[in-house]
Amino acid sequence: MPLLELNRANVIRGRKRILKDLTLSISEREHTAIVGANGSGKSTLIELLTSQIYPLARPDGPPPMMLFGRERWNVTELRARMGIVTAEIQQSLVSGTSMGRVRGLDAVVSGFFSSELLFFHHQVEPRMLEAAEKALSRVGAAELATRKMNEMSTGEVRRVLIARALAHEPQVLVLDEPTTGLDLVARRDFLLRLRDLASDGTTLILVTHHIEEIIPEIHRVILMKGGEISADGPTPQVLTSEELGLAFGARLDVRFANGHYQMALD
Repeated sequence: MPLLELNRANVIRGRKRILKDLTLSISEREHTAIVGANGSGKSTLIELLTSQIYPLARPDGPPPMMLFGRERWNVTELRARMGIVTAEIQQSLVSGTSMGRVRGLDAVVSGFFSSELLFFHHQVEPRMLEAAEKALSRVGAAELATRKMNEMSTGEVRRVLIARALAHEPQVLVLDEPTTGLDLVARRDFLLRLRDLASDGTTLILVTHHIEEIIPEIHRVILMKGGEISADGPTPQVLTSEELGLAFGARLDVRFANGHYQMALD
């Protein structure tokens, strides 16, 4: 069953059409990277996927978007099937005066309530604590359970965020520019964790403009430009100098070495 189906989906903001007749399908365990320059529409696509926004309705024909085989979802129920990691979520969690002082374990548990904090009305069950501890261990962050968020490095915070997204065992993990702000070592460690998650069976959807982040387990790449899909197919066929040059509007030199792609201006 496809996790995501778009059928000529359109998104309009103001008078501008951001996504234009987008048609694609992503299946379970089909690890996929969505690549494009800033302004290409990839972040809007993620907002669509996570039901932060909705496509333009049509009076007839098939629905423009289906998630997990259904057109309509209760957002809370949908989020239970989907883990989300973005720089924006990290900013909102860590910059808050209260959130910065909470423990890593509490930050993970708060994900069960789609909240930035645990409040008095939240009923934290033993299964949630157990799942949160398991998720932290899964991403190699068990030692961060008792550490306060404002005492962690950027890389450590990112691992807590992944644990938060994984605690409810979602079918798919959506990562939007996940290595932003990470140094070289933290970035390497982060990508190794993603490889482990992909091997464990969690479907990855990675949104990025850095092709170096595309791990070997990602076998499909979707290139976006101007709100449209400019290329879609197996990774080696899409990550070429020609295709990426068209998507980014520049002459690029793409090389593959040691299991990773690299891109530079030609």
